[in-house]
Amino acid sequence: MAKQVELTKSDILHIAKLANLTLSEKEVEKYLGQLSDILSYFEKLNEVDTAKIPETSQVTGLINVAREDVIMNDQTIKKGDFYTVKAVFDETQ
Repeated sequence: MAKQVELTKSDILHIAKLANLTLSEKEVEKYLGQLSDILSYFEKLNEVDTAKIPETSQVTGLINVAREDVIMNDQTIKKGDFYTVKAVFDETQ
């Protein structure tokens, strides 16, 4: 059975500080229980036998989805050491 994670009020205040949040005393108590329950739930993952499961960094099988850069002479103008190109975003939005 997964162990119960027990956070302290100090833990909640530290997390709030890291997130730049100001919490009321009522919120601290509320989140103390909620975050402890969430972390306890994640502890259940330690019970899963993953010994025969290979490590996975991604599951799509995609290797490189970026297109190759191609310079098109009619779209670029060289100005000194720099190139200018047609805008790709609408600046009115």
